[in-house]
Amino acid sequence: MIDNVSFHAAAEAEFHEAADYYELRVQGLGVAFLAEVERSTTFIQQNPETFPRILKVVRRKTLRRFPYSILYTFVDNTIRILAIANHKRRPFYWRSRK
Repeated sequence: MIDNVSFHAAAEAEFHEAADYYELRVQGLGVAFLAEVERSTTFIQQNPETFPRILKVVRRKTLRRFPYSILYTFVDNTIRILAIANHKRRPFYWRSRK
């Protein structure tokens, strides 16, 4: 299991904005979104090479129940989460993040 996980500042903001959005729509849904991202992040830590590459070193884990993906890199036993990307946003908007 990989213990070293970090979020790009913009990914962290996307994460919290999406949770707030869902919580405003339906009480408890934002909490469910947070739990799903946490569950998926833990799975990535346990299986970092499982998910498909969409660029040279960027991988994508699609969330269950929510139209989002976690985009991350796995280099030198470090997972860097680049985006919590909504599927309806323009593709590859996060490409310049490191």
